[in-house]
This record gives sequence, C-alpha cells and structure tokens, in this order.
Amino acid sequence: MKNIKYLGLALTISFLNFSCDEEFLNAPPQGEVSESAVWTDPGLAEAFVTDLYRGLGQGGFSEQALASLTDEAIFTHPGRNITTVTEARSNPQEPGWMDYTRNWPDLYSNLRATNIAIDNLTSPSFSNDGGIADRLLGEAHFMRAYFHHQLLRNFGGIPIANKTFTLEEETYELPRNSYEEVVDFIVADLDKAATLLAGKDLTRGRANEIAALALKSRVLIYAASDLHDMAAASSKSSVISAYQNKELIGYTSGSQTERYQQAAAAAKAVLDKTSGNMLDLSAPLPREEAIQTYMNNSLSRNGGENEMIFGRYFLAQKPETGGRHGLHNGPNGYNNWAGNTPVQLLIDDYQMMDGSDFDWADDEHASAPYEGREPRFYATFLYEGAPWKPRSSANQARDPLGQIQTGTYEVVNSEGQKVTHFGLDTRNSPIEDWNGSYTGYYIRKFIEPDPNFVDQNTWQEIPWPNIRFTEVVFNYAEANIALGNDEEARMWLNKIRFRAGLPALTASGEELMEALIDEKRKEMVNEEQRYYDARRWMIAPETLGRQPNGINIVGTLKSGKNVEIYSYNTENYDYSYEVIDIDPGKENRLWLDKMYFMPINFDEMQRNRELIQNPGYED
Repeated sequence: MKNIKYLGLALTISFLNFSCDEEFLNAPPQGEVSESAVWTDPGLAEAFVTDLYRGLGQGGFSEQALASLTDEAIFTHPGRNITTVTEARSNPQEPGWMDYTRNWPDLYSNLRATNIAIDNLTSPSFSNDGGIADRLLGEAHFMRAYFHHQLLRNFGGIPIANKTFTLEEETYELPRNSYEEVVDFIVADLDKAATLLAGKDLTRGRANEIAALALKSRVLIYAASDLHDMAAASSKSSVISAYQNKELIGYTSGSQTERYQQAAAAAKAVLDKTSGNMLDLSAPLPREEAIQTYMNNSLSRNGGENEMIFGRYFLAQKPETGGRHGLHNGPNGYNNWAGNTPVQLLIDDYQMMDGSDFDWADDEHASAPYEGREPRFYATFLYEGAPWKPRSSANQARDPLGQIQTGTYEVVNSEGQKVTHFGLDTRNSPIEDWNGSYTGYYIRKFIEPDPNFVDQNTWQEIPWPNIRFTEVVFNYAEANIALGNDEEARMWLNKIRFRAGLPALTASGEELMEALIDEKRKEMVNEEQRYYDARRWMIAPETLGRQPNGINIVGTLKSGKNVEIYSYNTENYDYSYEVIDIDPGKENRLWLDKMYFMPINFDEMQRNRELIQNPGYED
C-alpha cells in the first residue's frame, strides 16, 4: 500500500518552502517498501498475501468468545457489551460486542487488501516459476471469499467488494447486493481458489484446495437453510415477513431443494478428497479411547491434525492472545480468569454412555450427574470433582489431588468443629474470589492438559479450527436429511457417534434432523457454530433465548466421617445438586427476531446513504 507517511512528509516540506536536493526528496523512507516494489518481487508479494491472514484475528480464542452469545456459555466479567446482544438491546448506535473478525469496517479494510493482491497477481510482474503467482492469487481469492462470507453470515447481503477503489471514484456510496448475488460471488471466488491451489503443498495455516471446497460447503448449506428461504423464514417470523427488502437477507425465488442439492454436492466433493480422523469405525469406540480421540481432535495432535482443514496457528515463542485460552477461561483456583463458562443447559444435553438422555427426574442421574455420561462430556468440561492439573505451589496443600472444586462442603477444623469450606474454584474461593464461575463449570476443551503447563503464565500452541472436517460431514448429513436421503445421513452421523463412543442413531425425518442438531451442538461446542446454526435453523427463540443457568453443589459429611482438607469423595460425602437460574441482574436473556442479523452500524449508514438497514432495526 502507498506510504501515506511519506506523502505527508513531502507536503510538509513543500508548505515550509524548504529548498532540498531533488534526489533527497525522491529517496524512499528507510525501513519501508514501495507498493511498486512489492509486486515485482515474489518474496515481498508472498509477505503481502501472508499479511491477509491477520484478518482471522485470534480465531475463536479472543478473551470474549462467541459461545457467550449462545446457550453454550456466559461471560463472567461485566461491561463488555455481550449482554447488549443476548438481551436483545442491539441497535445501529450500539450493536454490542463485535470483534474485528466480524466487524463491518475491519472486514472491508481486509477486503481492500485482498483486492490489491488480486489486481497485482492476476498478471504478475514477476516469474511464475513453480506456480508461486498462481498459488498467491488462489490464497487471495480464498481470503476475499472468507471475508465476504463473514459479512454475509452476520449482516446478510452487503455491497460486494470486487475492486480496489481509488481517489478518482465518482461515488463511494454503493447499495447492498442481494443475498443471492453475494453467495454466487463467494462461490465463484472459491471455485477459482480451488483451481489455483489444486496440487499445492502449503504450510499449515494457509488456504489450500480443500479449504476452498470446505468453505464453499459451509456457504451453500447456510444458503439452503430456512432463514435464507424467504417463504420459509416469513412463515416463522413476523419481523422477516414484514421486511420490505427480503432479497437482501435470502432467496425470494428459486428452489430450496435445489439449493440443498448444491450443498450436498459441495460437501461430498470434500469427503471424496480427504477423510478426517477416526471416521471409519463400524462400532463405538471404548469410553477411554473415545475421550482421548475427542481431545486429540480438539488439540490437533496425535491424529487430530487430520481434522483440521483451515486453522489459525500460534507459537509460544511469539506470544499472542490466542495462546492465552487457558488463562482466559481456566478456573480461578488456578489463578485464571474464568471468562466464558458453560451453562447447565449445555451440560444437560450430553447423553449417557448408552445413548439415553440425561434426566434430572431420574433419581440415579440426579444423585450423580457427572457419572456415566458420554465420553465427549469428560473431554469438554471441568466440573465438580474432575481431575485437573496440580495447583500452584502456594495452594497445593489446599488441594493435594488437583480436583475441581465448585461447591461448598463441610470440613472439620483443628478444634473438631464442622465448618464450611468454600470450593477453591468458586466465587468464594480463598485463592481468588473475583474470577470464579457463576455457573459451576469451566471449559476444558482447547486448553493444554499437560500437568506441567501453567496456564497463568505460559502461552499454548493449540490451533483454532476455522474449518474442520467434521463440520463438512454435518453439512453433508444435513443436506441429505433435507433431501429425504435419511440412510445416507444416518451413515455419516453414526461415523461421528461411533468415534464419540455412542451407539448408532436409528431416527428418520424430523427426528433425525433433531438428532443432528443435538449431535452438532456437542461435537462442535465452543467452535462458533452454535451462534450461526441456531439462527439459520430458526430455532434461536427456543434455544438462544433461554435464561442461562448453573449448578449449586453442597457436600455434607457422612456420619462418622472426619475430613480436614476437602477432596471429592463419595465415601466421605453426600452431595446434593440444585439447578439454579443465573441472576437476571447478571444476565437477563431475551430473543427478538431482529437478532437473526446484526444491525449495520449507524456510522456506516451515515457514510453510505445507499445502505438499507436489516429487519427490526429500521427505526
């Protein structure tokens, strides 16, 4: 990009009437490279394209997670504008929390950079030896498609950014393209990217052919969904039915069935080229192996690397926010911040090992809610009594076994009296009382499990899965259910369930679709899927609109038992578990149908008078 600093310096010199040597004035600034030089050197061109990936941010590992805008989690710390969204208070003046991976101006800034790259790489000014120019052009087309897809799934149809604007433009005010036009543009970019990247062996973290095909699968399954079929969406939402510009948020004509066929074909193209991890089973994995396999997939190691199609990678030697996931979300009793904590609604959706549903009305379930659950439960959550890492040296005496403590318990003091011990990982913790979970749970998934790894002061190297293989499996199964191909859908869903140690599904029709929704909720928890899925399936009023809840746990000493230092032990304690709603003063969730899309910010509406606001935000 042109050096604005250099231009400002030249103007300053002119205004002060300095008389300077012409050669000095034409000298380039030290430490900076001119735009023309970038596109004549393949190394500099690659550096420019590499910089496009900065638009991915920290993936989903920023301190505030999209999970806390859903029925997966709540955010512990106030004042971050998450409740502006969850309590339906979003408006064009105050949209609520939007990090720069979803924010309108940031995404358009990124799109400008992709267009500069595409303009200069389409007819490169350097040799294409080894296909480097084709590869860089393919990556630029992929990233342009990715940024458009981020805008599309948050705002609906937007002005397509297919050129680099200059100072000579007649106008910068452009109308929104229709939803269909944006989908077609993204698909065309991804098809081109896939062609240019075919056969290229790229470093992990860079776009490749499979990533382009997988993103196409996501874009097309979204496009086929009820939210974007205006006949279906209007029948389910009066806000959408009353909207006068439906073409901006979905299809006003054409066949939803044909769109599902396109989505199925796009997903199958990926399944035919790669295989993910451990999805060739004909029976459920044993419990411990299933737990470890799910952990491997989440950590992208020991075979789990095969799940990753397109990821954001981190290096401990180059500290980034994305490497602090354990600090941001780990238990306060380990001196971490408990940022995004799971809600009971999510916990209760995990089945028992035999595939039956967990039920609080079942006395056996209610008396021991963390026993006999499906393997993914244990690989995903930290709960009362869960084994975890050693405490810090200052606190190991309080908890020699390294167990999660989220309740209150009776212990016996040195004088032989029963007193209350507040769990080390609660908001009454004697270690840190201000960073405790309100829900009684912590997330384990994506946090380094090595017992020697201290989350408080170490950066982890676990990558964020922007797209992973199992998502494409879900896309394929979903499209097949919509097309009535239940047997094909069941076969692929059961591959996922067998890997998770669960028995096969036998459901059909609507019941099978409900099973897919439940399965994807658990398999892809905290992967930024639920936020968009609940909307596009139009189940958000019944799911995202629910008041979050947690658990209250009390441990009472059994008769004759004498415990001075608490540890989870059913031989010493009787435990009671009570589901509690989160105090509405902390978070009071409400779903309104305007929340199917984010509002276009007031400043953008003022800058571009051609923009039309999204439904529910017009006034």
